[in-house]
Amino acid sequence: MTVPPESIESVQQLTTVWRTLVLDHDADADVRDLPGIAVRWADSRFAFWNCITLTGTDTGAELLGHRLGRAADIMRTKNHPGYLWLFEDLLDDEARSALETTAEQAGLQYAFPGTGMAGDLLSIPEPAHPDLTFARVRTDEQLRAYADLQSRAYGFPLEEGRAGLTGSTLWKNDIHAYLALRDDEPVACAATIEAQGRLFVAYVATDPRWQRKGYGEAVTRKALHEGARATGLTRATLHATAAGAPVYPRIGFKPNTPIHFYGLKG
Repeated sequence: MTVPPESIESVQQLTTVWRTLVLDHDADADVRDLPGIAVRWADSRFAFWNCITLTGTDTGAELLGHRLGRAADIMRTKNHPGYLWLFEDLLDDEARSALETTAEQAGLQYAFPGTGMAGDLLSIPEPAHPDLTFARVRTDEQLRAYADLQSRAYGFPLEEGRAGLTGSTLWKNDIHAYLALRDDEPVACAATIEAQGRLFVAYVATDPRWQRKGYGEAVTRKALHEGARATGLTRATLHATAAGAPVYPRIGFKPNTPIHFYGLKG
C-alpha cells in the first residue's frame, strides 16, 4: 500500500501544529506519540484543542480496530469532549470498507467530514475586498473577537471559544491571525502558522450573518499573504470543513485525503 505524500504531509502538519497550539493553551496538556496514535489533548472547554489522530501508514482492518479502541479509551479518561481525526488515505481498502462498523464497535460516533488540502502558492497578492479592512490580532480585545467568530461559525457557546483562545501571547505575537472588518465590525477571521517549512491555515471562520460574500476567502488570502511575506514560505496546507472546501481551490489549494471526525458516543 502506497500512501500519497500529500496525505502523509497532511497528518504531519496536524500533529506538528496542534502540539504547538495545545501546549500554548496548557503547558501540562496530554501530548504523546504512541504507536500509530498521536495525542494532542488540552482537555479544554474548546473542543478543537482536544485531538487524537491515527498516524500509522500500515493500517489494515484489524490494526484499525485496535487503534480506534485505544484512542476511544484515552478519550474516555478526559474531562472534556474532543475529536478523533481519521485521515482516510492511511487506511488500506479492507480497513476503509470496515471503518463505519469498526468505529461503532470502538464506541465512536461520526461527527462531520473534512478534507486535507495543500498548494504551492508562489504569489498571493495583497487582497482587497470592497466591504472590508483587515487587522492583525495584537490585543486581547481582538483575540476575543477572533474567538467569538469561531464560536458563532461552529455553534459553540461564546465562553467556550474564549476559553480556548483568550490570554494567549502566541496568537498575538507569532501567529499571523487576521480579522476582516466591515464598518469596524469583525465579520471573518483566518490565521497562518509556520510549521515544518509550510504555512498552515487555521481557524477560518465567518459570522453566519455575513456568509457567502467572499469574506472568508478574502481574510484567508490576507493571512497567507502576510504569512508568506514574513517567512518567505510558499507551500501551504490546511484541513477544510465541508463548508470551506469549495473556497480554497480558488486560492490554489488542491484536495488530498478525506478526513473523518469522530467523537465518543453519548
